[in-house]
Amino acid sequence: MKKTTALVLALLMMMSGLVGCGKKNDTANADKTDKLKVVTTIFPEYDWVKEILGEKAGDAEITMLLDKGGDLHSYQPTADDIDKIADCDLFIYVGGESDDWVKDALKNSTNKDMKVINLLDVLKDSIKTEETKPGMQAEEEHEDDENDEHEEKEYDEHVWLSLKNAKPLVEKISEDLQELDPEHKEIYASNTKAYVKKLSDLDAKYRETADTAKRKTVLFGDRFPFRYLTDDYGLNYYAAFAGCSAETEASFKTVSFLAKKVDELKLPCVLTIEGNKHKIAETIVKNTAEKNQKVLTMDSMQSTTLKDVDKSATYLSIMEKNLSVLKKALN
Repeated sequence: MKKTTALVLALLMMMSGLVGCGKKNDTANADKTDKLKVVTTIFPEYDWVKEILGEKAGDAEITMLLDKGGDLHSYQPTADDIDKIADCDLFIYVGGESDDWVKDALKNSTNKDMKVINLLDVLKDSIKTEETKPGMQAEEEHEDDENDEHEEKEYDEHVWLSLKNAKPLVEKISEDLQELDPEHKEIYASNTKAYVKKLSDLDAKYRETADTAKRKTVLFGDRFPFRYLTDDYGLNYYAAFAGCSAETEASFKTVSFLAKKVDELKLPCVLTIEGNKHKIAETIVKNTAEKNQKVLTMDSMQSTTLKDVDKSATYLSIMEKNLSVLKKALN
């Protein structure tokens, strides 16, 4: 799989290079602007940049590569995506196994002064490895994995779902934007201070919810990308799959285990992440004694699109909605 991905990316980079050669003319030079160009991979990064830039966001070119809500774990850049990365001023990506393509894409960069932010690198020792909880279905071994000479640690990439993580990440993005655009650094610094205050206030609400809740456990009939969030507030969890799992079908053993946990802990609901299909969660409910638990959704922001942004979706608004769901799950 990795070899195939590398080959596809190499071909895309060749195509991108050919297109770039064709652009070297007077018309292209005339089209160049002094606009700040920022490329992000996912929605939280995109929204944080907009919040930091504030009123100056309209003067910048801000790109979200997964603007149609594609899965981060299976995303591969197009030739156009590579072009956008190549001449941007700031490129922000998550890091981890899903972003293996980035190293090769950056080799195509035409902006030697580009700043690059890897979220996992910023957080350093705060990042966590994927874990397998009791009852969780292990991911199937694939042929490509078996051929790997050594197995690397797989990190949980969903760092943005922690408000505590969001603060240093926003501050790092702000720091780089201020260096790139010193003329407006005071505006960016002020916006950052105000936004970090909002993150801290919401973090405190999550803490209060966890501390005063009747229960301390949530259960997901789905992948579980919220480990950073639950760890932040001392909550326990059970889930069908790990956060970065590619599995979609739960075994009878997994469903049975989770249904028994719902009964044992008297949980009022089974949680899922965003998406149209909640079959696993519904099957878990059908296998409980009471069969009356609600199926509720927490949004991991892996499917947030630019259309959602146009409808006023923000990182904070989604995390506030997640808090409302969490309150119902814990009480």
